[in-house]
Amino acid sequence: MNDAKAPAAPLKRRIAHLDMDAFYASVELLRYPQLKGLPVVIGGGRRKEDDLLGRLRAAHPDYEWSADNLSEIPLDFFPRIEGYTGRGVITTATYAARQFGIGSAMGLMKAAKLCPQAILLPVDFDQYRHYSRVFKGVITEIAPVMEDRGVDEVYIDFTDVPGGQREGGRVLARLIQKSIFEATGLTCSVGVAPNKLIAKMASEFNKPNGISIVHEEDLQTAIWPLSCRKINGVGPKADEKLKLHGIETIGQLAACELPWLQMHFGKVYGAWLHEAAWGRDDRPISTESEPVSISRETTFETDLHAVRDKEELGKVFTRLCQQLAADLKRKGYDGKTIGIKLRYDNFKNVTRDQTLTFYTQDAAEIRKFAGLCLKRVDLTRKLRLLGVRVGSLVKHGTVPENNASYSSQNPTHPTLHEAAPDGQTQLLFTDDE
Repeated sequence: MNDAKAPAAPLKRRIAHLDMDAFYASVELLRYPQLKGLPVVIGGGRRKEDDLLGRLRAAHPDYEWSADNLSEIPLDFFPRIEGYTGRGVITTATYAARQFGIGSAMGLMKAAKLCPQAILLPVDFDQYRHYSRVFKGVITEIAPVMEDRGVDEVYIDFTDVPGGQREGGRVLARLIQKSIFEATGLTCSVGVAPNKLIAKMASEFNKPNGISIVHEEDLQTAIWPLSCRKINGVGPKADEKLKLHGIETIGQLAACELPWLQMHFGKVYGAWLHEAAWGRDDRPISTESEPVSISRETTFETDLHAVRDKEELGKVFTRLCQQLAADLKRKGYDGKTIGIKLRYDNFKNVTRDQTLTFYTQDAAEIRKFAGLCLKRVDLTRKLRLLGVRVGSLVKHGTVPENNASYSSQNPTHPTLHEAAPDGQTQLLFTDDE
């Protein structure tokens, strides 16, 4: 008689997608708790620490206003979006504001018509990055296999973590939610499923501060009734094309034959649509995700002209390059592809880039070669947005396989071979600014 124990059945794969609830707005409510439950929008410009405090000190000179008593600021001192006429866009909004139809990327002027009483707060990226680092640190202490997907969302492998299998992952999700709240005062929503594709959809089921569990056998009841747009990877154009064929839900997409999808959507994308509709996704959790590029950009309150607004544009351009260089140093990267992005007043985007013969993280060099890229675009139209990017990244101090030199070792700069078109406005952002 064989007394050997049968091998344990392999654990079911449990993947979580965690999304912080209205992250930017929620961080601001930590600063201004008196705004809780009110419609608040974040956007329109960067935070200037003393803006609100300056007004308060002028109105109430006998009271010592400081960053320590922001919770005491009267509600009538907060700016409203009523009558807003600038060019700003909303970064995020509280759930109270969303009830009025306000959402991310919406113009503030449009939002002002939907909810004129909404309070407008500027963005504070330094604070958001701080809280991002804190909540991710909390997660990795509990569940170390985490994939960073941006400032406010992550994927987590629950499979082998204690509590990751109990109630389909709900026990571990509760622990992470509780731990994040204790460390930050912020809430998050978690979806747990067999893979990343379904987990991301599930995290939207029960917001805010919710937990949603989806098993393989739940595909037809929980996933198939959803619109195809809920699949991460189905964009507006693909969704529109699907609707033209009468396909609006994921279930309807799953009913389509693979050859038909490939005929209408291409071999690769058609095959992916078929797999996604059936909830198949074997992508691993990547803990060593390397960025393809790092960029900085800004949208202007009013359109700027390359010549008439040269001084202001030059300052913005320099600041973006300096911020980008600081990002590269902080994250430990060098790059050799430098590019620019413009958005004109007609909302048309244009990009240009140049690959150098060396790697750099130096602000002056980034500015120099980004400036050369600017000479290759039409600068006769007004500009709505300006951005700078560095790509082809390597870890700082490493020698790439092609043995390309770093700038400190190779002072010879490349020459741009693509000249500006005849009659092109010359920019503009010279090295002496």
